Amino acid sequence: MELSAIRELVATDMQAVNDLILRRLRSDVVLINQIGNYIVNSGGKRLRPMVVLLAARAAGYQGNRHVDLAAIIEFIHTATLLHDDVVDGSELRRSQDTANAVWGNSASVLVGDFLYSRSFEMMVEVDDMRIMDVLSHATNRIAEGEVLQLLNCNNPDVTEEQYLEVIRRKTATLFEAGSRLAAVLTRNSSEAEESLAAYGLHLGIAFQLVDDALDYSSSNEQLGKNIGDDLAEGKPTLPIIQALKTGDAAQVKALRRAVEGGGRGDIDRVVAAIASTNAIDYTAALARKQAEEAKRALNGFPASPYKDALAAVADFAVDRTH
Repeated sequence: MELSAIRELVATDMQAVNDLILRRLRSDVVLINQIGNYIVNSGGKRLRPMVVLLAARAAGYQGNRHVDLAAIIEFIHTATLLHDDVVDGSELRRSQDTANAVWGNSASVLVGDFLYSRSFEMMVEVDDMRIMDVLSHATNRIAEGEVLQLLNCNNPDVTEEQYLEVIRRKTATLFEAGSRLAAVLTRNSSEAEESLAAYGLHLGIAFQLVDDALDYSSSNEQLGKNIGDDLAEGKPTLPIIQALKTGDAAQVKALRRAVEGGGRGDIDRVVAAIASTNAIDYTAALARKQAEEAKRALNGFPASPYKDALAAVADFAVDRTH
């Protein structure tokens, strides 16, 4: 199933999500409207809200609360992007200037705070303590993941397990929460809830693994951001970790220096070391394994186009080029 077919399957629901996002973005503070609209309309994949919509339908949900939850998930994601770009000093995302590059760090952080608080207003309106519990726990784990990643920066001795723990919290948690909420909406069994949560968790891990591989194997134009951003920020992602583990002495020395110093000065040597150690293939293989785990988590759900679409999203997450 192509991504266009997946989008078509939930086109009506997704339009409702987009309308709700634009409606709830509105503020009488002009700068909030400017920055909020800038980042929300910047061409993102909308993958997280799409997963919420698909999972709800796959679980048999017939109401419209999944639209609210999908919008909340996207607001939380957008808030994290605004904050991440400030922390990382990023200047390019989705092939356009980041909000902090246009309006400055202070404005970006504060509008990110607005989006977080607006998402919690919307959670209260849903009026379900279980949903509040899932989403509040998720936002807390995302923050923990961000701090863990900060602690790992410029440290070439970060292990694969430490790296995976960061991406479980920082990226996979929101996918996990979104898919779990589909089962909460339908009042499904705890087994169904855990299955959908597992789908989201493994999907999110696969998605981030591919992101980190693309940072060293794509182009600026394809990726929509600067190649080597992770290296510039001193982040030891899996391609670097694997190359450090299997490279020769000269490669390890260059890689350690690059991680400790940050910047893009050694990007060519780093990319060459990653290529010669097959670290991209290693990362891609782990991403594929996670995607297969995500698909297996769907086995207990009845056959439907929505279930097929969720499986296709897992394939898309690892087959994409940007």
